[in-house]
Amino acid sequence: MNLLENKVEYDLNFRSFLEQLSQSGELIRISKEVSTEYEMAGIIEALSEKPVFFEKTKETDIPVVAGLLSSKERIAKALGIKRDDLLHKLSTAIENPVPPEVAEKGECQEIVEKTVDVTKLPIMRYTEKDGGKYITSAVSIVKDPELGRNMCFHRLMLLNKNKFVARIVKDRGTDTALKKAGGELDIAMCISNSTAVLLAAATSLPKGVDELGMANALEKTQLVKCKTIDLEVPKDCEIVLEGRITREKASEGPFLDTTGTIDKIRQQPTIEIKCITHREKPIYQTLLPGRNEHQFLMGMPREPTIFNEVNKVCECKDVYITPGGCSWLHAVVQIKKKNPDDGKRAIGAAFEGHKSLKHCVIVDDDIDIYNPHDVEWAIATRFQADKNAVILPNQRGSSLDPSGDLTEGKKARTCKMGLDATIPFGKTDKSFTKEKYKKVDLNKFL
Repeated sequence: MNLLENKVEYDLNFRSFLEQLSQSGELIRISKEVSTEYEMAGIIEALSEKPVFFEKTKETDIPVVAGLLSSKERIAKALGIKRDDLLHKLSTAIENPVPPEVAEKGECQEIVEKTVDVTKLPIMRYTEKDGGKYITSAVSIVKDPELGRNMCFHRLMLLNKNKFVARIVKDRGTDTALKKAGGELDIAMCISNSTAVLLAAATSLPKGVDELGMANALEKTQLVKCKTIDLEVPKDCEIVLEGRITREKASEGPFLDTTGTIDKIRQQPTIEIKCITHREKPIYQTLLPGRNEHQFLMGMPREPTIFNEVNKVCECKDVYITPGGCSWLHAVVQIKKKNPDDGKRAIGAAFEGHKSLKHCVIVDDDIDIYNPHDVEWAIATRFQADKNAVILPNQRGSSLDPSGDLTEGKKARTCKMGLDATIPFGKTDKSFTKEKYKKVDLNKFL
């Protein structure tokens, strides 16, 4: 049986990208039965998150895929572009969202199940410290009573056949919508989505801007109305859980966070599932928490928001949210320096473009921001702490940073630092640039 049957023409959606990876030999297929209890996560980790297709799961009859977006090159491939074009592609989509169309029918509703049992899904347990089984890849869609549709990620811990407890961050989109709605709110959770939808869900857009409009700007993204609630979902996703966030709370966690450390237990809202819709032969996508795919999807959408802000104060060439900074807390920003204070102005703009950013390094356009040795060289040769460091104490921080002030009931606080590692303005001597050797054709000598 071909688990990728009913393939449509290549249009960058979830199934067509999976088929492309299969045809190019990049997709590893595992035909032996694998358990969703720790074993599957261990295999994904052992494969260094290479794209993998688990044909048989011990607990369910639904196949599982992972690692599809575990590198920038693969993310670019899923969008049909080159890696170097990613930043500008995302930046343009953020600045120019396109309202998506609503279709009459959707592949995600080929099967409608009003009798709910979510335990039939291959919901995984990743580490022995997990508070329960988790869905990590679902994008959640709600409607703010004032601002309209909002899409984001919430990790979902399984409670029973029709209930989850969700990690909902305070004062973010879902939380504010929930408060406006009086403590209860309809929600749709979509599993196995296109790369465009995943990237848009991970992007912090201005209030009232529809993330699905950004997804539609990246690639054509049609929606379909849910069966039991007044929400729209991407019509070609694999599985949709239609439900309602309730006033009831339950313990959520512990669970592995993007920093690779274990997040604490919190009392969080529960979600009651009313209906499940899915394709006839659905494929379940998982994301390995705290590893590359999780980090790239979380951090990379912040690169264009930093890029756009820095471009307001100077000429920005490129931005990299670094893996060593958990793909969340650190950024390297490349600028073309034209004025003495461009470096420090870029630091302020970078923190504005990504509110959770903790440290940033500003470099000239001759520095390869993807090479940590090149960035460190710029700091070593172009930076003086007493002149070029910007230290901002007691700033809004990230709850993901264990070294910050994470006092219960208060917003996280931290000290932020920016390093201006650009060449001092007006210095034209070659002491600030690397000398290059003559390029030779080795074939003439070997």
